[in-house]
Amino acid sequence: MTRGWSCLFYLLVFLTEVLLFGVLILSLVWVYLFRDGFAWNEDVAKQFNLHPVLMITGFIFLMGNAMLVYRLFRCCNKLASKILHTFLYLLAVPCIVVATIAVFDNHNLRNPPIPNLYSLHSWLGLVTMGLFALQFVVGFFSFWILLCCDQGTSNFRANLLPIHSTFGIITFMLAVATAVSGYTEKAIFSLKSDYAQLVDEAWYINAQGISLVALAILMCFLLFSHTFSRRTSPVAFVEPPSSNNHYVMTQKSYYYREHDP
Repeated sequence: MTRGWSCLFYLLVFLTEVLLFGVLILSLVWVYLFRDGFAWNEDVAKQFNLHPVLMITGFIFLMGNAMLVYRLFRCCNKLASKILHTFLYLLAVPCIVVATIAVFDNHNLRNPPIPNLYSLHSWLGLVTMGLFALQFVVGFFSFWILLCCDQGTSNFRANLLPIHSTFGIITFMLAVATAVSGYTEKAIFSLKSDYAQLVDEAWYINAQGISLVALAILMCFLLFSHTFSRRTSPVAFVEPPSSNNHYVMTQKSYYYREHDP
């Protein structure tokens, strides 16, 4: 990248990280200020509070940072970036599992119980979790298990990589849409007519939604822009000798066989 593009890149990364940490902090502040903190199934109302915070942690914070690994650590060995990417995805799994248990307990243990999986938010959540699970299984099998036969599977992994990275971005965008619809649903059910009056909690909920939308826009720009991708690297080639007495060393560049996402 040129100096100008490099400055823009690091500015966008800084803003993206501010928003990633910001949406997580806002969710925690919202729960402690307005929803009385956390509990397990001894208090199902407080148990529900685990759902938005852990879903934001898993699907937005950890998954967002996992996708940015290949942009941020462009000077590192690709294997190191792949390990960190996988580790962040692994951390997201228990967050998503506990958040799902919390919302089902909240619905089933109430008196009377609340129906499950009837809203647009819940349907979007199911699709998002399904894509996340598919991404994780396919990615782990293709880019770790198949490394045992590196030469024989290199073409297959190279062809699969752009599909894997594209569906990763789609999953993240669906997670943002699910979170925004969930916050709206919670505001309407909990605040009722107070939502229209823009009470303090309504401001917090709307701020989280706007932050998520801004984050989605920045992530799309960073991940889809070819200007910010690690595509080329200099390499030295030894040309055939021009005479019987010496070799000529020249500097060229080549494209990686497996393009980074």
